[in-house]
Amino acid sequence: MTEALLTALANLATAQHVFHLVLGVSLGLAIGAFPGLGGIAGLSIMMPFLYGMDTTSALATLVGLVAVIPTSDTFTSVLMGIPGSSASQATVLDGFPLSQQGQAARALAAAFSASLLGGIVGAIILTLFVQIARPLILTFGSAELFMLALLGLSMVGVMSGANLVKGLTACGLGLMVGSIGGAPATGEFRMTLGVDYLYDGLPLVIVGIGLFAFPEITDLLRKDRPIAAGGMLAGKWLHGVRDVIRNWFLCLRCAGIGTLIGAIPGLGGTVVDWIAYGHAVQTTKDKSRFGKGDIRGVLAPESANNAKEGGGLVPTLLFGIPGSGAMAVFLGGLVLLGIEAGPAMVSSDLDLTYTIIWSLALANVLGAGSCMLLARPIARLTTIPFNLLAPFMIMVVSFAAFQATRQFMDLIALLGIGLLGVMLKRFGWSRPAFLIGFVLAGQAEGYLNLAVQFYGWEMFARPGVLSILAITLVSIWLGARGQGTEARVAAAGLEDTSNSSRPKVRTPQLAFLSGTVGLLLYAIWSSQELSPLGNMFPTGVGIVTLGLCVYLGAMLLFGSPENSANFDIEQDTGIVAGKSAIWRNAGWFGVLVAITAVLGFVLGTVSFFVAFLRLKAQVSWGMTMLLTTAALVVLTILTNFLLVELPAGLLSLYVDLPWLMGQIG
Repeated sequence: MTEALLTALANLATAQHVFHLVLGVSLGLAIGAFPGLGGIAGLSIMMPFLYGMDTTSALATLVGLVAVIPTSDTFTSVLMGIPGSSASQATVLDGFPLSQQGQAARALAAAFSASLLGGIVGAIILTLFVQIARPLILTFGSAELFMLALLGLSMVGVMSGANLVKGLTACGLGLMVGSIGGAPATGEFRMTLGVDYLYDGLPLVIVGIGLFAFPEITDLLRKDRPIAAGGMLAGKWLHGVRDVIRNWFLCLRCAGIGTLIGAIPGLGGTVVDWIAYGHAVQTTKDKSRFGKGDIRGVLAPESANNAKEGGGLVPTLLFGIPGSGAMAVFLGGLVLLGIEAGPAMVSSDLDLTYTIIWSLALANVLGAGSCMLLARPIARLTTIPFNLLAPFMIMVVSFAAFQATRQFMDLIALLGIGLLGVMLKRFGWSRPAFLIGFVLAGQAEGYLNLAVQFYGWEMFARPGVLSILAITLVSIWLGARGQGTEARVAAAGLEDTSNSSRPKVRTPQLAFLSGTVGLLLYAIWSSQELSPLGNMFPTGVGIVTLGLCVYLGAMLLFGSPENSANFDIEQDTGIVAGKSAIWRNAGWFGVLVAITAVLGFVLGTVSFFVAFLRLKAQVSWGMTMLLTTAALVVLTILTNFLLVELPAGLLSLYVDLPWLMGQIG
């Protein structure tokens, strides 16, 4: 082992290795900073550039990409409330409120410092863990993996919003929406409504952006002010570094969680940030600031995210089983380079394994350092009037959503999920709980089906299952212990309404609840035509969630006006009093989608910019042309660089405009 470590360190110190590591980090910074493009999409895009490189150079470039994307995607999560990737969604909960308070530089610096610490800790843990990881991971069967999925769902207890029943119902709704498409065990299609687009289910990037970015952009439009409320940057980036030092033990714990969860194939890539966030809330006495701008809500998921990438290397390198989607692309890169993952990585190729691990650590240092230098100047974006930023954000969000499957239906799905996100936020239904349910639906159902087939209900007698069950129960108990109004409201990122008057009109809440009930009834009814394995999961989830809806409806109809279930941000908080209607601002997304359907994405974007800047922002024709030209330039660069074929629109059927359909230029 010592010899392998020394060989790895010698490889790491070569100028060629460092140069290509820096190259990979630089490319990862550019990709990760683009909302919705990090992780799988970013690595896939860069994969062709590895052709022609020697093995050492290509490996260093690949590792640099893998390491820095979870760091750089923090920019949009903090500054705009737009998750840079699925791994940065939890960061939005407290990172974006800090930006609104003028503390964007502090939040970014804290996130990058925590990412640096998490990456290094993850590498150290892996160095010691790699020798014992193989027999440990082999002990996990389908029953244990199902229980780990339930452990992820148990985090709902600390992120359930102002009302526990609403949080659990949101989680159940997320599980149901995540079940759309092919059943894992049988391949039978469920709840597709005959739409081909839904056969593979809804893309995660669209659900994440729709739930978090869409409502926040809509809300900022109605407030008509810069993202930073004070118009100034109150916090310096050094404050963020000191935050990490003050909360070093939390960062270390979350880094350990990230490494461990990341090593579980198929689980850690998309939920580790939520688990780390939940851990931070559970283990903190004062929970009042979570969701409102608590720096610990940034430190916890960011520490875990970078450590997770190291953990994901364990099953990827040792068994050839990717620990996440990004690791699947990384494994493809290794195959491209002629490196075969498997047991040999801990025997004859141990030096190569350690080279990869410590390259990952060094790339984290380089990436975090670069991001910290950029934190304060980039944070100044939050001081620009939002009406000038909004059309760019709407364009970027739509472009990012289009990368999911590169079909026009991506934009329709974004609009639908975005409107759902607006309603969830309005009525205090936990969006994180919905997302956790959506993410874990496939894994939970797949593992449950396998466990039932292999073990029957005796699976609950297995020692590993009992151990994870005990941890899950403790997690739920810790979450329930802090289920006071203050903690729950903070977890959902809502205003504390304990002293505000309750809404007198409950019709909007009941209408939304009725729509949810209708969806659940349809899901249960349509699943009955399937095989037992195909309908077991959606039927079970549907019945449980339906019961929660009935209970919630009773609370709304017959409960006290002061009941925490009776929440409507439009009537409760008064934070938008005197502002334009929510649908008028959300409708700008619909305008872009409608124009795109007719004119195509390029001409649609140009027309959208002109309409928005003249009618909504009310700026001069000169400023309108300048900003529209800038948007067209950005779109041109992105389209050519990413080799994207944009939606052409109905106009292309009658007018020959080939540049609308492919690269611009």
